[in-house]
Amino acid sequence: MELEAFTTEVIPLRDKLQNISSGIVREEAEAEDIVQEVLLKLWYMRDRLDAYRSVEALAVTMTHNLALDKLKARKPGGNEEDFRMLDTPDGNPEELLEQQDAVQCVRLLIGRLPSLQQTIIRMKDIEGYEVEEIAAITGCQPAAVRVNLSRARKKIKEQFIALNKNIYEDGYR
Repeated sequence: MELEAFTTEVIPLRDKLQNISSGIVREEAEAEDIVQEVLLKLWYMRDRLDAYRSVEALAVTMTHNLALDKLKARKPGGNEEDFRMLDTPDGNPEELLEQQDAVQCVRLLIGRLPSLQQTIIRMKDIEGYEVEEIAAITGCQPAAVRVNLSRARKKIKEQFIALNKNIYEDGYR
């Protein structure tokens, strides 16, 4: 693909890519960086773009994937503000410590989930996105988002219970 073809086919996609990117990362500066990176990658592979049926589909997919990667990198394990449950009504230090341990354990368990389930559970339960928003961002159907969310929660719950059971049993042997 020559410069003229690139200018007429790829550059007009900039606004669409910007919308997709900003919808995922929610920060305009970071969204712009993502779009620039995608356009640069497309420029470097311009000699192979003719092999693709749809350059637009390729650009959208690249933007979507890069934005999700940036989103994952931004919050690898969340932070204390993400878990509002740490407030204890009576300020009991023992309860607070137990809650902090539980939060840390849940973070580790989330980190063991498959990538898509990690993304979905973080977006829903930590960042507060709605199922329809997550579906639009991840490119999944809303039903698939619900299924993945349910499976992720179930797996975390099972592993959390098993882990606590093992700790309890080990403590009383």
